[in-house]
Amino acid sequence: MRYSRTVAAVSAFWGLTCLLASVAAGAESADGTPLAGTAKLDWSGDLASRLVDSVDRFLLKEIEKSVAARPQHWKRDFSSPEKYNASIEPNRKRLAHILGVRDPRAAGPQFELAGPHFASPAISSSDRKYMVLAVRWPAFGDVYGEGVLLVPQATRPRAWVVALGDADQSPEMLDGLVEGPRRESLFAPRLAESGCVVVIPTLINRGVTQRKLSNREFLYRSAFEMGRHLIGYEVQKVIAAVESLRNWKLGGDEIRIGVIGWGEGGLLAFYSGALEPRINAVCVSGYFDSRQNVWQEPIYRNVFGLLEQSGDAEVASMIAPRPLIIEAARGPELVVPPGTGGGPGRLVTPKLEDVRREVDRARRLVQGLNPPPRIELVVSGDGTGPQGSDKALSAFLDALAPGAKLAPLGSAPKVEQRPNDAESRHARQMHELDRHTQWLLSESPYVRQEFMKKLDTSSLEKYQKTVEWYRDFFYNEVIGRFDDKPLPFNPRSRKTYDKPKWTGYEVVLDVFPDAFAYGILLVPKDLKPGERRPVVVCQHGLEGRPQDIVTGDHPAYHDFAAKLAEQGFVTFAPQNLYIFKDRFRTLQRKANPIKKTLFSIIVPQHQQIVDWLGTLPFVDPKRIGFYGLSYGGKTAMRVPPLVKNYCLSICSADFNEWVWKNASTRSPYSYVWSGEYEIFEFDLGSTFNYAEMAALIAPRPFMVERGHFDGVAPDETVAYEYAKVRHLYAAKLGIGERTQIEFFVGPHTIHGKGTFEFLRKHLNWNP
Repeated sequence: MRYSRTVAAVSAFWGLTCLLASVAAGAESADGTPLAGTAKLDWSGDLASRLVDSVDRFLLKEIEKSVAARPQHWKRDFSSPEKYNASIEPNRKRLAHILGVRDPRAAGPQFELAGPHFASPAISSSDRKYMVLAVRWPAFGDVYGEGVLLVPQATRPRAWVVALGDADQSPEMLDGLVEGPRRESLFAPRLAESGCVVVIPTLINRGVTQRKLSNREFLYRSAFEMGRHLIGYEVQKVIAAVESLRNWKLGGDEIRIGVIGWGEGGLLAFYSGALEPRINAVCVSGYFDSRQNVWQEPIYRNVFGLLEQSGDAEVASMIAPRPLIIEAARGPELVVPPGTGGGPGRLVTPKLEDVRREVDRARRLVQGLNPPPRIELVVSGDGTGPQGSDKALSAFLDALAPGAKLAPLGSAPKVEQRPNDAESRHARQMHELDRHTQWLLSESPYVRQEFMKKLDTSSLEKYQKTVEWYRDFFYNEVIGRFDDKPLPFNPRSRKTYDKPKWTGYEVVLDVFPDAFAYGILLVPKDLKPGERRPVVVCQHGLEGRPQDIVTGDHPAYHDFAAKLAEQGFVTFAPQNLYIFKDRFRTLQRKANPIKKTLFSIIVPQHQQIVDWLGTLPFVDPKRIGFYGLSYGGKTAMRVPPLVKNYCLSICSADFNEWVWKNASTRSPYSYVWSGEYEIFEFDLGSTFNYAEMAALIAPRPFMVERGHFDGVAPDETVAYEYAKVRHLYAAKLGIGERTQIEFFVGPHTIHGKGTFEFLRKHLNWNP
């Protein structure tokens, strides 16, 4: 992992150097004439930069289009509240899935007094009308929620409330036990003074880990890979707190429970209310918006596929017909700048006009219900006022206990001068969530084995039939498929190299509106009339360019596209999207909310490339192979499974136990600690590790090239994962001659020995 980042840095410099050098070297003999059958390419400037910009425009348009496409995913039945709830249950289940709310919750949870937060389990003082209890409650697995419980002393409870502050507000801050928000924003004690039992859960804060990641991003990364999410973990704790309140037999009246939150707490209150119908009322402050710009928010809010079915209006429709109070108030504001170790992002106060627009849209979505659901907008000041305004709290209290009066705002409570357990409690919460994700990682091979059990390996014919379901699942649910029909090729080219044994052309092909494919085609000069040659598509790695693998003897690539062309292969070196650091990583941020990834673009680009190559008179369309290094090796595992024109695939300097590399918080090889925040793919742990991806390539030939000193992973994890591939090919399918691994003494680089022999054998090329 460390080595790959070094190679990326070298590649960025080397690529630009080689680009300039190749232009200069080819100026005398490469005259820019187009390849026969193509138009002249007359684009100027950096085509890689132009490509990234074009895909950026394409994705922004797709985000905007998602709003109009959402109704097809909803089948609302307005004939009764009961039928309405039943009709949106599939949407509720899908939201739970993408939020990672998937682990069984503890049965019959109860509050437990927790110490040593206070000298005694309860605090009361002359200026408070309620007791403060330090509590915890079982949530899921070995994970507990922890926080404080406010219990009115003089009256029977009017309602039960889960109150959630922002991530950086401890329960003590939200109750006024320690310095925190201004008195008028302390909505938890205000509700307690109004006769509500209030539990305030601890949230994971944004403090920075030793590796410069925020606590929230650190937990998000590995959880995301395992099909879970920090949001889902904390929603589970909220819902478990709701169940604990219901199980707490205090008083004989009907238990009515509400959730209220601000900032990150508003997000959690909102999603908890959408997923848990037993929550009677919801109040969201400083959060509600359209979510079209979720890709700009901190990465721990990245939810794969959120915008495909839901903006905040659609989530609000899952709370209906229960009351929803939306307070337009100042939200938490922060900036995570680039280069800090984590994903850049920002939080801003939602614009009032955007909040109004989304509230109106939510009301229109549920206007068929009778009586109309209560979706009430309360504006604090001009929309940037403090959270917990009298009007918002009164509306929320009325929704829970009609006729109840909000207690007047009194003087600020005395700050307790008692030792508190906030830091150690937060550390416990961090540890429990990380431990749970690491347990999921240890269980994941068995989960994937169960997932793949429908694959029939009793014969090649049955295998090829049953693997198609998995291939479709991989494309639709993991990679993300655009339904757009590709444009005509419209090939444009220009000669940029003229070498003794081959001629090189820059080629551009249309793919989608605002998205194209670009690369370098090398054509051997010894082609005979009517001859059709095999093609090797040669793929660069992180921050690479096609030029890197053609000339200049880059230390990772060693001109392998040119060397193969010298051996008589036609080669094509595509420009993949992973270049320009945050510029390309932002593409992943924009793609994820619409259930897409970088490879949602890269796959159709490669499909267009191989389809076009197959039309060339000197290419044999049945003999097109793929060979990629590093991020190009990632491409080797994701593109050939879906682009069937590739008759083989070679993964160099990348193959390993991929889920472990992404999700482990113990391994020094893990991406959890790297700056490559785009690398995580949702729910791979439950579906496709590299052995399962290789199964989608089978029965086509597949090879791994591995340097003993490659810092991507240790030999043992590479061999462990490959052993499963070998077992499939040799033991189950009886085609062991179609797969191979080559270990060599070397680093993160193209070796070009066994792989070249593999290409000659399986592409049937013996010059």
